[in-house]
Parts: sequence; C-alpha cells; structure tokens
Amino acid sequence: MRASAVSTMLSRRRCFAAAANRIRPLARAFCDAPASRADAASGGAPGSQGCTTQEIGGVKAAPDVLDVAIVGGGMVGLAVACALSNTPLTKHLRVGIIDSNPALKSRNHLTKNGIPDSRVSTVTPATISFFKDIGAWEHVQQQRHAFFGKMQVWDYTGLGYTRYNARDVGKEYLGCVVENKILCNSLLLRLQEELDDIESVIYPTRLVSLTFPSKSRQAGMKPASSEQSSVGHATEELHRSNLVKLDLSDGRSLYSKLVIGADGSKSNVRQIAGIKTTGWNYPQSAIICTVEHVVENDCAWQRFLPSGPIALLPVGNNFSNIVWTMSPEESLRHKSMSPEEFVKSVNHALDFGYGPHPSSSALDHYMEQLFSGIGNTAASTKECFEVPPKAIGVVSERMAFPLSLMHSHDYVSKRLALVGDAAHTVHPLAGQGVNLGFGDAAALAKVIAEGVSVGSDVGDLTLLQRYEKDRKAVNVAMTAVLDGFQKLYSVDFGPLNIVRAAAFHGAQYISPLKRNIISYAMGDTKLPIFS
Repeated sequence: MRASAVSTMLSRRRCFAAAANRIRPLARAFCDAPASRADAASGGAPGSQGCTTQEIGGVKAAPDVLDVAIVGGGMVGLAVACALSNTPLTKHLRVGIIDSNPALKSRNHLTKNGIPDSRVSTVTPATISFFKDIGAWEHVQQQRHAFFGKMQVWDYTGLGYTRYNARDVGKEYLGCVVENKILCNSLLLRLQEELDDIESVIYPTRLVSLTFPSKSRQAGMKPASSEQSSVGHATEELHRSNLVKLDLSDGRSLYSKLVIGADGSKSNVRQIAGIKTTGWNYPQSAIICTVEHVVENDCAWQRFLPSGPIALLPVGNNFSNIVWTMSPEESLRHKSMSPEEFVKSVNHALDFGYGPHPSSSALDHYMEQLFSGIGNTAASTKECFEVPPKAIGVVSERMAFPLSLMHSHDYVSKRLALVGDAAHTVHPLAGQGVNLGFGDAAALAKVIAEGVSVGSDVGDLTLLQRYEKDRKAVNVAMTAVLDGFQKLYSVDFGPLNIVRAAAFHGAQYISPLKRNIISYAMGDTKLPIFS
C-alpha cells in the first residue's frame, strides 16, 4: 500500500472519531473507515465486501475475518445483507453469507412465462417500501408479481363478511403476492450490483459450530497506551480472540464481530447459542399449491372453515395461490387426491361448502345507519359479497407443512442477533410471517448503521438490544393477534359463531375500525383498535 493512501485513511479515521467524540483503537476494527474509490485504485481497501484483504496502518485483515456473518441466505438473510450494502455508513463492512443452497448461484431475471411456484409471500406496502429503499424492488417489478387492491373475508356460517379496499385508506393496493424465489433473486441481483465480487461474499457451505469469545480472554487484553502502539501490537490472533469463530462444514473457519442467525425456525445459530423459546404446535397443517382460472383474479379471498381458513391469492395472469389450513389427516388426504377431486374440493370450500353465502339483513342495514356518522364512510362499506373465481385446474405440486407458533426469549446476545423465523414464527392466516422478518432486517441494519456512525462495535450487546427492543414489541403483538384469530375461528360453537359474526359486521360497517385494521395489516405498528 502506498504511504499516501495509508496517510489518507488514518486521517479520515481520526476526523471520523473526533466528530463522534470517541476514539477507538485501530487494532479493534479492520473495516471501520470506508475508503474512497481512489484509495481502492491505489491499493487500499475497496469500499465493498468483495475485498479479500484490507490493511489499516500495516495490520492486515485476513479473508476469514468478517464484520458481519449472516447464517442463512433466504429472503430475510439476503435482505439484511442488501440493506447493509446499500447504506453509506455500512457498505464498507465485510459481510459473509453462509448457506449451501445452490439457488444462490442463480442471479438472472426469471421469466414471467410458465407456472408460478406454490411458495409465495404476500408482501405489505411497508415491505415494498423497504425493498425500494435498498434498490431491490425494481428487480421484482421485472419479474412476475401481482398487486391486489381488494380483499374479502367471510365465515362458513354465512352470518357475516368483510370487504376491504385500498381506497379505504387512500392507497393503490393492499399488498403484492410474489413468489419466494423471485424475492430472493431480486435481492441477489441487487447485491450483485453493489458488490465488486459477490462470489467472495457467499460461502456455499453449512455452519457446524460457533465459539464465542470468553470473558477471561477479553479481560486479559491490555489497552494500548496510544493509537500507534495499538496498531503495532495488533496481531491476527489478538483480533480473533475477541470475535466469534464459525466452523463450517467444508473445513474452513471464519471469525466475525457479529453473527446474524437468519436460518429459519429450526435455527442452528439459536440452538448453539442456547437461546430458549416459547411456543406450541397447532393441530393443523397448511397445504399450498397453484391453481388456474378462466379469468384473471385481482382480489385476495379468505374464508374461515371449521378446520381452518382457506385463502385464494392472485399471483398474476389467470393463476392463484391456495393456502388451505386443515387437520394433518385432511392435508394428507388432499395431497393424495386426483387433480380433479382436489379442484372440486377447493371450489366447494370457497363457495357453498360448509354453509351458505352471507346475505344482507335488517341487521346490516341497522349497523350501516348506526355507524354512518362515525368518520368518513369507507369505500368498501357498501360493497356486496362476491363469489371467488372458480378454479379449473391445479397446476403445481401440492405441498403440506405443519403449523406452529414460536418466539425466542431473546433476539440478541453479545455478538449475536436473530432475525425472521429464527426469532419468531406465526400462524400463516394473515400472511404476516415474512413481513415481520423483513421488518427485523430493516431494523437491525438501521441499528448497525447507527452504531457505526458513533464508532461502536457492531457486536456490542447494548447496541443490539436497541434492535431487540424495537422489534420484540411489534412481533409479540402480531403473534398474539394471529394466535387469537386462530383460536377464535377454530371452534364451532353457537354463541361464539354469533360473536364472530358481530366482529365481521363491525369490521364491515365501522369505518374507523376498518381503516385501522387495513393500516395494521399493511405494516402500521399501531394495533387496530377502534379510534
């Protein structure tokens, strides 16, 4: 490295630290000061994760040393990486993504032709805004996706229904249904745009073990008397003693200031870290698949049946996605049905099966008159019940998976953070699971950037606890709401049926309540209470 480049980098570091009123020894951070393009050209550390070796004051950061190691390259893990790479304060951080999924090698726009995959997510406007902020949404738009501006929810008893419309809250859409593989692909494409060498960031292997730094080793590190002596004394071994060691299945080991567990509900990271969880299995499974219609579907439909809800979600062209909750025994039976029998069962469940269509009554007219003076009347209040479009064929594999609720007691510990399903899983009846995960990704990336701005260690527990405080309250509230709905609609009992009908009528005719429900489902963190 040329002397001028080293001088420039050290000068920037001193100015940066002085502005923050905090001076950190250089020996404790390999990548804390981002370098300019000119520095990179002259042999200094490039401002991207694609570098192999960085050097500050003569101390080299080996390729196996990271600032952030993300275990799990699914939608949420990739979203964290993408958010960090798109934020000026954090784009210089050395980030690694550890996942053996071969799909991470696919980084081309997927064709809009063909049959949609059965694994989809309903992303909210809040998630879409996050994707726009990190530059990934433009890639989603170039691939298959389906916005919807209307939704209808009703009960099998025929006692009530609720219609929702994006116009009720002055929006163009309520959400967008996107295949999971397209969300992942869009994030990868954006990462590829931001990084010089994305291949050096992705480790196609599995995590075997984590070793956290012991307090005794941290306590035994002697503080340097000056910045220069700190640089001179720093060695790779000394640096690594204060980092998390990640042993990988390919025999390699990495060291990182922060490990992010984004490896799903059965998180290996969470289990190794010894973080406890609370939860239970529901006596239900969900069967998912893609069906075809004669006409295009532009509405999201959900009907609550005795065994659980069935949802029909638009996925573009004449296709819709089915998410049908039922008992495990019924799910096995529906998986083994002939395609013709399954389509007949779907149409039965979404039409006259189990009970009549809701119809207008004197109660509807009374409630409409009673609440018409409370705020501006929502556009969907006067919309009548509609029958969903009939399926004419099942065009994908039918997949079934058990349903459960899980919530981690802690989201963070020293040098560790959990995001997405690794921290919490919820019932899929409102399609909120992945949106909670993307909320985690946005919040964690923001907290890391705030830490970098004042010279904090990105693995510092006090810093990470700000992320936990922000997200735990939101996630617990949504988990409780969804669990309550699951329990409320899983019992066929006369008086309870009447209570459910009253809830549908209230949501249909009390416009302020309806707007709050819509806003909450779209990503507003305020609970949908009557106000």
